[in-house]
Amino acid sequence: MTEDMKEAGGPEGAVHIAQHLANSDNFQSLFQEGMSLVEETAMYLDGEGREEAKQLPRPASLAYATESMRLTTRLMQLASWLLLQRAVNEGEMSREQAGSEKNKVRLDKLSSATGGPSWDELPQTLRDLIERSIRLQERVVHLDKMLYRKGGEEEVEEAINDNPVASQLNQLHAAFAKLG
Repeated sequence: MTEDMKEAGGPEGAVHIAQHLANSDNFQSLFQEGMSLVEETAMYLDGEGREEAKQLPRPASLAYATESMRLTTRLMQLASWLLLQRAVNEGEMSREQAGSEKNKVRLDKLSSATGGPSWDELPQTLRDLIERSIRLQERVVHLDKMLYRKGGEEEVEEAINDNPVASQLNQLHAAFAKLG
């Protein structure tokens, strides 16, 4: 990173952007979405989903059990991350404390066989919940990288550099910094 980038609000500014995003209404919306998905999934799996699973043929029933466990695990990990971030936002713990606790949360190792041999036999509601949870996971993983991982600063810097307007503004800031 060049001195000009530092003066132009490079990665230092990028970290502030990530922290602002984590404290914004967007995070609150993400938090609500995640918690609602957890609740909706629990209600489905305990009610309608249980009844639908009884109607499935053996291979699909096994896939249902596997995918519902993966879904539950994914949502619990996401809920843990969201609750940690909310605690940071509300001043209940520092970002460093959350980073240490967050290491127990596994966001990137959660998968589902969306398209495996029995996928099409699974109830549509379960498939929808799985797909929504995967999209939520992708968003949380992206925010997590921006906030906590060393590579996050470079990703934000890269995003700024890929944006032609931001790139031009950075060049203008650097030019004026040299004049002043």
